[in-house]
Amino acid sequence: MARMTSTARPFLNRRLAEFGTTIFAEMSALAQRTGSINLGQGFPDTDGPEEVREAAVRALRDGRGNQYPPGPGVPELRTAIAEHQRRWYGLTYDPDTEVLVTAGATEAIAAALLALVEPGDEVVALEPYYDSYAACIAMAGGTRVPVTLRPHEGAFRLDLDELRAAVTDRTRLLLVNTPHNPTGTVLTREELTAIAELAVERDLLVVTDEVYEHLVFDEAGHVPLATLPGMRERTVTISSSGKTFSFTGWKVGWVTAAPALVSAVRSAKQYLTYVSSGPFQYAVAEALALPDGYFSAFREDMRAKRDLLAAGLAEAGFDVYRTAGTYFVTTDIRPLGFEDGFAFCRSLPERAGVVAIPNAVFYDHREAGAPFVRFAFCKQRPVLEEAARRLRKLAG
Repeated sequence: MARMTSTARPFLNRRLAEFGTTIFAEMSALAQRTGSINLGQGFPDTDGPEEVREAAVRALRDGRGNQYPPGPGVPELRTAIAEHQRRWYGLTYDPDTEVLVTAGATEAIAAALLALVEPGDEVVALEPYYDSYAACIAMAGGTRVPVTLRPHEGAFRLDLDELRAAVTDRTRLLLVNTPHNPTGTVLTREELTAIAELAVERDLLVVTDEVYEHLVFDEAGHVPLATLPGMRERTVTISSSGKTFSFTGWKVGWVTAAPALVSAVRSAKQYLTYVSSGPFQYAVAEALALPDGYFSAFREDMRAKRDLLAAGLAEAGFDVYRTAGTYFVTTDIRPLGFEDGFAFCRSLPERAGVVAIPNAVFYDHREAGAPFVRFAFCKQRPVLEEAARRLRKLAG
C-alpha cells in the first residue's frame, strides 16, 4: 500500500501558506447546504444576450476555436477589443502588438504581476481588494502594500496623501481597481489624475482592473487611467467579457498596453493557460460590437437592482454605503448589534436564509474591514425581492 512521503517542510509553497480556500467557495457551499439565497459570489443568475450565446454555438458548429486558438487571441477578438477602446474612450491600440486575450481578468492580473514584479518589489494596492491580488503578488515574490479606502460621507474614499506616503524606492507598481470591488467606489477624474501624476513622478508601472467599466452609475462614466497624460505607455489595462455580458463561465478577458508591456505579460501568460475559450472568443468579438443601447440598458437594469437591494438592506437595519459602480453593495452591520463580519455571515443563512461575504477577507488590516459585509445584486428581481423580505427579519 502506497504511503504518503513524510517531509518536515509543508507541501504548500510558503508564499501561498496564508491563503486557504476562498471565502467564495465557503459561502457558496453554505448557501447550497442551507438552501439560502446566494448574494455572496458575484455571478448573474441569468445568461446574457441570446445573440451572443448563439454566436458561440455558431462558432462551435463552424469549427472556429475548437482547436488551439492563436496565443495572443483570435484576430477577430483582438480587433474588436481595440475598436472597443477607441469607441468608448478614444484610446488607439494595435490589435497585433497591443492586445492580449486571457482566461478572464483573473489570469490577466496573474500574468501581469508575474511578468512585471520581481522578489522584493513592492506593489501598492487599494484595500479592500479582490482576493486574487494578494495571492498573485505573493506568487510573484512581491510585497503588497495596502492603502485603505475608508468610509467618508456615505461612501468609501481614497486618501491621496496616504497613497503618496505608501510609495517608496522599492515600489514597482500600483494596482488600481475602479470601479472598485467590493466597495462600489468609482475613483473620480481628480483622484485618477493624482494617481497618474504620482506614477509619472516616481516612474511607476500601473495595472488597472476595469472589469466593471460598463457598470458606472453616475453621469461621468468610466475614466480609464490610460487616457490621462503620461499613462498610455506605463499602464496595463485589464478588462473582461464576463461582467459586461453575463457569461462569467466563458472566462474571456484581455490586456491592452504598449507593445513592450503586452510582450512581457504574454511571456508569463503563455505558461499559465497558453490559450483558452476558443469558440467563446469569436462570440465575445460580436458582443463587443453590440449597439450602445445594449450597454445603457444593462447599466440601467443593474442600477434598478442596486436600488431595490439597497432599500431592502436599509429597511433591515444595515447602514448602506453608496454604490457608484460594480454590482455589489457594502453594508455596516454594527447597527444590527454585530461587529464581526465573519461570524455575522456564517450565521446569516440560519437567521435569514441569505448568504453574503464578509469584507474583512479582502483586507490585510482585518480590523478595518471587520464590520462590513458585501451583497451582490446581479440577480433576478424576484430573487432580490425575496432576499429583501427575508432580511427584514433582522429588523425585528
